[in-house]
Amino acid sequence: MRVRFAPSPTGYLHIGGLRTALYNWLLARKSGGVFILRIEDTDRSRFVGDAEQDIVDSLQWAGLDVDEGPQTGSYRQSERTDLYDAALTRLLDAGRAYVAFDTPAEIEEMRVRLATDANPNPRYDWSTRSHMKNSLTLSANEVAARISGGEPYVIRLRVEPGSDVVFTDLVRGEVSFRTDEVDDQILRKSDGLPTYHLANVVDDHDMQISHVVRGEEWLSSTPKHVLLYDAFGWDVPHMAHLPLILSPTGGKLSKRNAERQGIPVFVKEYRAAGYEPEALLNYLALLGWHPPGEQEIFSLQGLTDAFSLDRVGQSGVQFDKDKLAWFNGQHLRGMTPEAIAGGQMEALRAAYGDVSQDRAVEAATLMHERMAFASDLVAFDYLFRAPETWDEAAVKKRWKDDSPGLVTAYREALAALPDWTAESLESCLRSTAEQHGAGAGRLIHPVRLAVSGVSHGPGLFDLLVYLGRDATCERLQTAVRALA
Repeated sequence: MRVRFAPSPTGYLHIGGLRTALYNWLLARKSGGVFILRIEDTDRSRFVGDAEQDIVDSLQWAGLDVDEGPQTGSYRQSERTDLYDAALTRLLDAGRAYVAFDTPAEIEEMRVRLATDANPNPRYDWSTRSHMKNSLTLSANEVAARISGGEPYVIRLRVEPGSDVVFTDLVRGEVSFRTDEVDDQILRKSDGLPTYHLANVVDDHDMQISHVVRGEEWLSSTPKHVLLYDAFGWDVPHMAHLPLILSPTGGKLSKRNAERQGIPVFVKEYRAAGYEPEALLNYLALLGWHPPGEQEIFSLQGLTDAFSLDRVGQSGVQFDKDKLAWFNGQHLRGMTPEAIAGGQMEALRAAYGDVSQDRAVEAATLMHERMAFASDLVAFDYLFRAPETWDEAAVKKRWKDDSPGLVTAYREALAALPDWTAESLESCLRSTAEQHGAGAGRLIHPVRLAVSGVSHGPGLFDLLVYLGRDATCERLQTAVRALA
């Protein structure tokens, strides 16, 4: 099995593009096949200079390694023009393509002139080409003269009416189109570069692609590609068109649609936001693919073992950012505190100075169940420095008139406590509260507020064990002075 991911460098890698790459990669890895990255850069008018590097970096970050691509050979279409020129010559010589000199204005004029009630929007096809300036209506001498004189021209595929184009889609079953409904597509643009349709077919044949797995938006182009394969006399690869990823309110998850709903669309944005790559891939895999059984959480290897095209649905699937966040949290729980801390060391030291690896691991262990993102570890600032402010709403709710006395009494008891364990810290707190005629809650809440500056967090006594005796006593004393 040889599959390819063939993005255009007209923008950064879209989240839908990553899903397409993932499905192709899973098929290659499960079958022991080859995963190819091909850069389809023939649209120079929309070319984005750093888009290709973004695509490469995003795939690498996601863990989708490439077997063949721009780093191993000529896998950019701009480097393969000789191949396309030879293919065009072959089609022209066989009478399966023709040269056309019509300007955009002339084509528009034709559409107005030949419009009827039955066909209000005529296309450049079998029914209109006899009215146009092309090598089917002009003499060979005039065609040669126009070309030698430098007149701009395109090359179109000659599609004859009266036939059915039939192919089997591995997701959608048998698909059929009438050739009467297929236009004479442009194969070579007036700038000399091939269109997507020609380059795509020639490259897939040359690279021996066995399965073309791509988005649903390319389904309407497939009849043109099948006709091209037929014109060349080549076998058509297996086709599979994936369902659309929809926005939460419906409609394709386009950049504009997503931005209105606060949903990032580029992979680089998810990377910057701190999502775990395996969590993102896990979620994307389920946007269209239905695993056997009830399992939802998969490692990349688990996806590889379970994935198959026959469980990919046809209907579009809505993107749910909250569900993705849940997946991220689940994958984070499956990581070790050592792995979480290791990935955050640079950010921790930038924020808090010389944080040791051991201290970061202790912090990650303490907060493991409370993090939605690994980067949350940096946001829990009270783990690495004493609070200088205390949440006003929490102070109003939790810091009572008797809090200074209770907290001070607890601090004095802690200073003499022989064992610094969660059990001894809790026992000491309860006995201190009892000695002062108060319930344990009357002391737990102000102590938490005093040492962290907030009213929520990990188990209080686990937090005090992490902070240690000296830091705990110092924070309690500082809070009593500040909040008095």
